[in-house]
Amino acid sequence: MKLGEILLKKKLISSTQLEQALNLQCLYSEKLGELLVSKGWLQPEDLHQALREQYWREQGFWVID
Repeated sequence: MKLGEILLKKKLISSTQLEQALNLQCLYSEKLGELLVSKGWLQPEDLHQALREQYWREQGFWVID
């Protein structure tokens, strides 16, 4: 599952914020999470939790929503 999908599912960012961040990401070569934090749209702790969830999902573990 992509990071943006996880953040949307957890309602940590809006779809508009995700779309804007993805557009900016193309211009600045910054990682999505770093961009969202630098814009003030996401707290670093929330990014850390979402990245941890992404890792566990990639490893095939169940994540309770």
